[in-house]
Amino acid sequence: MKDILQDVVAHTHALGFLSLVKVTGGNETVIDSMAEDRSVILNATSTHGVADGTFGMPNLDKLALHLKNPEYKDNAKIDIVKADRNGETIPTHIHFENAAGDFENDYRFMNKAIIEEKLKTVKFKGAAWNVEIAPTQAAIARMKLMSAAHSEEPTFNVTTKDSNLIFSFGDASTHAGEFVFQHSVEGALQHTWSWPVAQVQSILSLDGDLTMSISDQGAMKITVNSGIATYDYILPAQSK
Repeated sequence: MKDILQDVVAHTHALGFLSLVKVTGGNETVIDSMAEDRSVILNATSTHGVADGTFGMPNLDKLALHLKNPEYKDNAKIDIVKADRNGETIPTHIHFENAAGDFENDYRFMNKAIIEEKLKTVKFKGAAWNVEIAPTQAAIARMKLMSAAHSEEPTFNVTTKDSNLIFSFGDASTHAGEFVFQHSVEGALQHTWSWPVAQVQSILSLDGDLTMSISDQGAMKITVNSGIATYDYILPAQSK
């Protein structure tokens, strides 16, 4: 239980722009979230169960604090508590209790009706992925260097040239720079699209196996497989 909760927090709250999560439990756990500005849509799945039913996880900073609390490090009881509501048994909160039983906390869920109203998740209908790569740590490090040199730029541009995937910052009227993010890619982009620097870099900094997919229809998908869950971050592009 603690492992999947820590994994969800690390791949949502820790990014800084996903503050509310919808969880749908069953044979697999489905996790949905979306940035307030709709710059990132998250659809994730895990074979690790949390609880049956649909509920919201608000105030993720509070949940993160409970999970990091040294009182709950060893032999703690961390349980999903359920209750009957209108003839239905639903998960209501997580109960944290240390090994001695003298340090307790309850983290309350948001009920299904409220989370579905607050997080009207946009389901991604799919796209034809023109370029698909596995980003290397060297490429991610080079992006950090380039974005630091152009910190005034909130977005970066993506295109292909001579079978290379090119990331560029700025334009002819500003300080500008570009670099090859990946050499010898299969596929090509016919258009130049832009994406937010901060969000993309935050996702690329997550632990797990990374895959980046880019569509000429104006979408980027970064998939992170943490070993516990598979997180698909969908980022709509802006036309240049």
